[in-house]
Amino acid sequence: MRSFLIVLIFILLATSIQAQEKYIVDGQTYELKTELKGPLTLLWNTIEGRYRYFLERGNTVLELKNTKENGQYQEEYKTVLKQQTADAEISAEKVKLTLPSLHDFVARYNKMKDPNFEDTNKNIALHFRLGGFVGITNSIYTANPEDISQAFVGVELEMLDLVKLKRHALVLDFQHTFESSDYKYSASQLALNYRFKFVKTPKLDIYLNAKFAALTFYSMQISFMEETTLQTRNDSGSDFNAPLTFGIGADYKVGDGYITFRYQDIVGINVDSNKEFPINFSLGYKFNL
Repeated sequence: MRSFLIVLIFILLATSIQAQEKYIVDGQTYELKTELKGPLTLLWNTIEGRYRYFLERGNTVLELKNTKENGQYQEEYKTVLKQQTADAEISAEKVKLTLPSLHDFVARYNKMKDPNFEDTNKNIALHFRLGGFVGITNSIYTANPEDISQAFVGVELEMLDLVKLKRHALVLDFQHTFESSDYKYSASQLALNYRFKFVKTPKLDIYLNAKFAALTFYSMQISFMEETTLQTRNDSGSDFNAPLTFGIGADYKVGDGYITFRYQDIVGINVDSNKEFPINFSLGYKFNL
């Protein structure tokens, strides 16, 4: 329990790791994060749900853009990169307008201009996505003798490293399962999950999800026979365990966010099932923080 809370606190506070400073660009004031600092400084942030990137040299800050006209991307950012690195033999032709690609390009340039330059952020570039979802489940890791389906809602916070661990993610999610008229069981669960994205494209991620820690608060009605009379009693409590249940999911990029689909808790190793066929489907939407 103690280790679970430590990890939980770390995740909730991690979004404040990277300091932000205010910059004025084309008359607009932005709070930007410093990705790399050197002869050429790379700045970025998510603004109104979109990743925005900037270069700083001296007192000048320029935005890196890639506008779309008549169905074609103009790649203006490459022109800015070429202009700002004209004093070095480095090509911007293969640079993408993503943080890892820009990070690599600016780091290589800074190393050319300053032999003492050190890329202190080269091993990590944390990103966070927040989303909500709704779904249906038959709660196979409870008694549920009649195999009743129940609705649930939830939120998730996903943490990713887009530099070194692009296919991996750590997810904290909260899910509440509502009792139904035929199955008087409800639960609120806070869980930690690991995801491996075995399909990763600019538009689509498909992943394997492993839930490895869960804190569950539950309430249920139990029916039993006492002599010849059917009796009921209410039971409630909490449980912390390491269920190690597996599922799959997909994120499809739409605009500045992602439509999400999940099929969770398909199989479990360290948890008892009621042997019914697992139903745990959800749809949702998440966005970049």
